[in-house]
Amino acid sequence: MAAEETEIINIADTIEPTEDADVVEPSQDGAGTSSTAPLSKKAQKKAAKAARFAALKLERRAKEKVAKKVKKRIRAEKRAAGELEEDELQEEEEKRRAMKRAKTGAGQKPFAGRVCIDLGFDDMMTDKASKIHNDDGVDVYMYLIRRANRRSTSPFASVLFTSLNGRTFERMEKVNDGAYKRWANTEWWQEGYERLWTGHAASTTEGGASEQLNGPKVSPESVVYLTADSNEELLELREGETYIIGGIVDHNRYTKLCLNKAVESKIRTARLPIGRFLALTTRKILTVNQAFEVLVKWAETRDWEQALYAVIPKRKYDKDEVDEDQDGPQDLDPNEQGEAEEANAEDQKQ
Repeated sequence: MAAEETEIINIADTIEPTEDADVVEPSQDGAGTSSTAPLSKKAQKKAAKAARFAALKLERRAKEKVAKKVKKRIRAEKRAAGELEEDELQEEEEKRRAMKRAKTGAGQKPFAGRVCIDLGFDDMMTDKASKIHNDDGVDVYMYLIRRANRRSTSPFASVLFTSLNGRTFERMEKVNDGAYKRWANTEWWQEGYERLWTGHAASTTEGGASEQLNGPKVSPESVVYLTADSNEELLELREGETYIIGGIVDHNRYTKLCLNKAVESKIRTARLPIGRFLALTTRKILTVNQAFEVLVKWAETRDWEQALYAVIPKRKYDKDEVDEDQDGPQDLDPNEQGEAEEANAEDQKQ
């Protein structure tokens, strides 16, 4: 495996870095064009930083794509030679089964609960946070959530997205002629999650969930907002309950944002039992899709420890791989962007 990783790194490093000339730097004298006002020094620095970040991102993505192709080729060569290790064989077999479940639903036993992604933070996120989406413009975590649910042996009967408005709504509508509205077992509301107990939704998808979950009002007592700031620990998931995850990327800019929102709505809150099973080297905050994947893994295994270890990146609890917290949005794991692109490709084939 070490030789394989070395080859991937060496080949990826052969990609030439972006030339400085390709990065458009703002004018140092602050002079604008005839149709724009001069930029302040602060604005110039911000623009230059954004340009450098964009260039570095392109380099990183190019290297990741090369590394992925090399890894795939090496895996194919080892498979043809019968040299795959046992854990690699198991990984491939599970991936095949997961893809089969996603296509046919074979072997699935749905968990009769609902997860709600609260999208009501659109105008609170920074530009950087709002741009964490794939090349088609759809927020990456939405694809990853959908794929995790489809591939699970115990998928949630319903995944609900609420407060679909603003920039997020505009992006989703532009992709594949609003394909998100045809996702199975998902609901999309322009209203907030409060509609769960105040009345029926006025806007749902074509491929919405079962009548049981999509119909009657639910009791506010059966709704739980998940937040790391809660004093209560979530010990188990219960069928018939709804678990809300805040669909905000920019966690670090706002403290207790989801907690305060839940308190205002007069609904219960709870935190995932991360500290009970893992000694994280970073803050106990997960990306939106990681939080969902932990829930769906628990539905499969009924074991928090298994669910957490299966989802949370090793660098977050391995002292030898400390990943310092950054001020700003929770970045995606290196593989997640590619996984979202694969999920998007699956959509376009259907």
